[in-house]
Amino acid sequence: MTKLDGPEAVVDSSGSRLRITEIFYSLQGESRSSGYATVFIRLTGCPLRCDYCDTTYAFKGGEWYSLQAILDEVKKYKTKYVTVTGGEPLAQKHCIELLNNLCDEGYEVSLETSGALDISKVDSRVSRVMDLKTPASGEEAKNLYSNIELLTSHDQLKFVICDRQDYEWSVAKIKEYNLLSRCEVFFSSSHQQLKPQQLADWILEDQLAVRFQMQLHKYLWNDEPGR
Repeated sequence: MTKLDGPEAVVDSSGSRLRITEIFYSLQGESRSSGYATVFIRLTGCPLRCDYCDTTYAFKGGEWYSLQAILDEVKKYKTKYVTVTGGEPLAQKHCIELLNNLCDEGYEVSLETSGALDISKVDSRVSRVMDLKTPASGEEAKNLYSNIELLTSHDQLKFVICDRQDYEWSVAKIKEYNLLSRCEVFFSSSHQQLKPQQLADWILEDQLAVRFQMQLHKYLWNDEPGR
């Protein structure tokens, strides 16, 4: 095993294996497939340290899985939806191969990525759920804006908003990059930092054509790991 640049980003030199924090079955809590029963594959490691991160337990540890072992685990659950998440999944070399294999198996696959790493090699069958990191995240400088040109109507773009400054920054980015013509755009409030009602009011006041979302898992299960 050798380390990549960035905190706890890892690659296995012995073959097509991935370091996995957890594989679990739950309801999708956000994005276009919100509410659907989904298998989540959480990869270990992330080169970012967002101030509001709720998966810091995925920065380290985990266990090595072969690609076949991951597929076998996913097959235990009767759902067509699979989400590959992290951490930052693309920090691991064989994530691309995993995504390809999941698509080949017929699953509807989404990838949750920070937007800090190149998404160009991700299979076009995958719905890329990409963040743009706002100023209050502490990681705005990590945004890889060249990714925006790669987004299509099959993809999704997410802004996690912590305060009014974040909101105004996000609206400005929508206009600057004409984001609403590229893909579906989601706004969500950072849990316990901005009241969802406040964000909803701002969206309505500005008649902004974004999709407001709340993270269902935080309200159903208090954001317990593996739920």
